[in-house]
This record gives sequence, C-alpha cells and structure tokens, in this order.
Amino acid sequence: MTTSEERDPGTAQAWEALGGAPDLAGRVRYRGAGDLGDGPLPVRELARATVGVCGLAAAELAAVRAGGGAADVAPLVVDEGAVATAFVSERHLRVEGRAPVTFAPLSGFWRTGDGWVRTHANYPHHEASLVRALRLPSATPEAVRAAVTGRTAVEVQELVYGEGGLAVAVAREYGEPQPLMEPVRVSGARGRTLGDAPVGRPATGVRVLDLTRVIAGPVATRTLGALGADVLRIDSPRLPEADDAYADTGFGKRSALLDLAGAGAGAGDRAVLEGLLAEADVVVTGYRPGALERYGLGARELLERWPGLVVAELCAWGWREWGPWAGRRGFDSLVQAGYGIASRCGGSDGAPGVLPAQALDHGTGYLVAAGVMRALAEGGGRGLRFSLAGTGSWLVRGLGAVGSSRGAVYSASASASASVSASAEPWLRVTPSGYGVLRHAASPFGEWRVGPSRWGTDRAVWLPR
Repeated sequence: MTTSEERDPGTAQAWEALGGAPDLAGRVRYRGAGDLGDGPLPVRELARATVGVCGLAAAELAAVRAGGGAADVAPLVVDEGAVATAFVSERHLRVEGRAPVTFAPLSGFWRTGDGWVRTHANYPHHEASLVRALRLPSATPEAVRAAVTGRTAVEVQELVYGEGGLAVAVAREYGEPQPLMEPVRVSGARGRTLGDAPVGRPATGVRVLDLTRVIAGPVATRTLGALGADVLRIDSPRLPEADDAYADTGFGKRSALLDLAGAGAGAGDRAVLEGLLAEADVVVTGYRPGALERYGLGARELLERWPGLVVAELCAWGWREWGPWAGRRGFDSLVQAGYGIASRCGGSDGAPGVLPAQALDHGTGYLVAAGVMRALAEGGGRGLRFSLAGTGSWLVRGLGAVGSSRGAVYSASASASASVSASAEPWLRVTPSGYGVLRHAASPFGEWRVGPSRWGTDRAVWLPR
C-alpha cells in the first residue's frame, strides 16, 4: 500500500496540474491490484492517479462544505480493482445479457501505401462519410482495405475528414506536449454557497448541465452523479447517441433533448436551455472548439453571463487557442493513433496496437470531475480546459518518466474482447434501467441510486434541491 510518506508520483503530478495543495497528494493510498494488462506505457499508473485525484477532490469539497479547509481533508484509500474495472466499464456492460457493440466493422487500423491509418465509423453518419470519401462499392472491411492500399495514410486522412468522416494517419512519433489542464478564466465571482453535504456525497445539490457525448465527458458527469450531483444531460435530436454507449455512461444522470438549430423549433428550446443555465452550478461540454461557440455556449460567453459558474470544456486534440487540429473531431482511438501511442504499442511486425483500455477517455473523465470539484471547493467562477491529447501527453511524458515499462503488447482485437477477470467480479453490479437489466461496472466512489433512463426521454428540468 502506498503510504503518505511514499506518495504516488502520478497522483502528485495530476494533483499539481489541477492546482491542488501539494501536501494533500500524500493523503491518497492505494490497495489491491487491478487487471489492466501489461503494456509499454504506464496505464495502471494513469488509471489509479486520475481516480485518486478525483477522490481527493471529493474529499476536499466535503471538507469545505463542512466548514473546514485543507487541514480537514480526510485521507482516502482507493482500491485498484475498482479502478481497473471502471476503466473498462464498456467491456463489462451487458444489456439483458447481450454484449454491447464496441467497434463497428469499418472502425480499425488499415495498411496504406506508406504506413497505417485508423478509422472510426461507429456512428452511422461517420460510416456514411467514410464510404462516400473513399467511394466504396460496399460498406465492408474488404472494400476499405482495397481503397486505402494504394494511397498514403495522410491522403486517406484528409479525404475522409473532408467528407465529415473520421480517419487519422498513425503517427510514428509522439505529438507536441500538451497541458493536462488549462485554467482559461477566473471570473472573480463566487457561485452559489453550498451548505453541508451527506457523507460520501459531497456534490449533493450541485446542478450539472452535461453537454457531452460518448465516453470522456459522460464518465466525468456520471462520476459527479455518483457523488450526489443533479446531472442533466442535454443533446440535440439531430445527433442521436448509441444506446449501448448511453447504457454504460448514463448512470447518475437524466437525459433530455433540446433543438437549438431547428428553424422555428429552436426558439422555445433555447428558452428552456437559458432557464437551465440560470440555475446551474456547473456546465461540462465535450464538443470540439468552436462547435458550441456558435450558440453562445463557450466558456467565455457562459462566464460573462453567469460569472459564478464552473465551466469545464473537453476536446480531443487540445486547445492551444484552436490550433490546426483543435477543431477536428476525435475519439480516444484516433488520438492514440495520431499522437504516436498506437505506434508505441505496436508489435514486431510493424502493425500498430492499442492501450489495454480507452484510458485517454476514462482518465480525462475523472480529471474533469476532479477539476470541477476543486473549482467548486474554491468558490466557483472559473473555466477549465481538458483534452484527450493532454492526457496522452502526460501518459507518455510525465507518467512515462515514473511508471515502469513493460514488454507485452495489446492488439486491438485482444483489447476489445477481453473477458471478465476474477479481480473485476467484486466491482460488477446488476441494475434495472430503461434498457432492461444491466450488468455494469460500479463507480469507484459508491453506488448509483438508479440505472440510466433511455437516452433523451427525461424532462429538461432540474430536480428540487
């Protein structure tokens, strides 16, 4: 077990990046062992550190809400079995006994004329864009393989992105360093005063408007929900979510639809959103830079109108004031490919590989939740930025300097088909939901009170405080 005198280096790094008091990092201890597999990068260290700082931020918020300060932050113990199970929650999910669809047939690595390219076609509109960009005669792996063989990886990347699809050339070197978190603004205003909270649920009464999708952002908000927050996820009816994805990440929240873009229909829905924002404490967004600014929902715009808010923004490729890749869509698998991680995880045959978990997604999610709780403990009124590339940069540089290096390689197929290990069993639960009975991973921070409703079926209103 890590002692306070032997504080975990990764936890200390992450806590420092979040702006926490350095001496508090030693109050997190770890026990047990998870099963994230061996690989060339310190994924276990990333997983436990991100969950550890999230727990520490929760303890700090609990101390502040009880009228105390840093000296009153209680020590905590994090079980690495719970961490490892939560980090692959999508693999443990069973919906009425059925395994979920994780990667579609046209999502994966493809050999090109000069290297490799990774595609992501899990959503129907992305698959359609891929088919259109490559002029495929059929939406089959064989057709993709034939279409990319005679092209360069970058050529495929640009063709597919140009049609609104998702493909990234597999980089051979690590990308440019990125910060783990960027504070973008402190308004100087304080948010709503938070009173006492129940033990183990320090975010009770906090209203979180969730404007995120897929994994990283929803992991952040389901974590805040596990810690007591009233989380309301809002999506556009024009951009449906995959049922299996929401069945995994919809715990601890409700889900409603508002159309801000529709001619005629958008005005009333905009008024509803304005009402929600006026009573929110936190807004978490998970769209690429510029996507929400057109609706006046960027951090700067939100903090100008509601200066007491905490606004956490998340994107794939990093911010750097909207650099050349910042405005592109991305997912964990694509960032692994484009940032050089897939090459580092590759085999002796030169084929790229993957991390033993979608660790950029899950790790960033816990960091976002931690950043939100730290900001609430400090009184609110601030904007924070996170990215999958920032977490990847920390994995290969900051954590890479302290974590052990391992020799085994995880392939994409092995990662996707991993079976439930004995170490995961204590952390699996069975819960009714809008999708039927779910077997799912527990939160490292306790139990969710109910399973997820079906996506988009709740009312767009806050619960009574």
